[in-house]
Amino acid sequence: MIADCKIIELPKIADVRGNLSFIEGGIHIPFDIKRAYYLYDVPGGSDRGSHAHKNLHQFVVAMSGSFDVVLDDGKEKKRFHLNRSYYGLYVCPMMWRDLDNFSSGSVCMVLASERYDELDYIRNYQEFIALANKEKK
Repeated sequence: MIADCKIIELPKIADVRGNLSFIEGGIHIPFDIKRAYYLYDVPGGSDRGSHAHKNLHQFVVAMSGSFDVVLDDGKEKKRFHLNRSYYGLYVCPMMWRDLDNFSSGSVCMVLASERYDELDYIRNYQEFIALANKEKK
């Protein structure tokens, strides 16, 4: 359900020499971290994502620059603008996601609850809608 997806503010230790933030799985985010990956050098006007995961939990952070994450649970869509490295977006399973509006030099880091598994992906939107509606019955 889209209401389960939310912005989570991370600890921020301010210092004149530079700030520090950190993420601890199971404490700051509601899952243990098994994989991290990041997107960078995304050309202006491009988008990423356009898929859902059956079981994977994710936490998305704009490490640099900004971008938007559009989530869709099959009934409702919601846009989140990420532009600070001390907060991120928790994305629960069965949520179609699109990332767009990347600023120049942006870096998107994603922490995931599981290792890569192609079988967990739903890459066809109509298939996603059918599965999402089946789950809600």
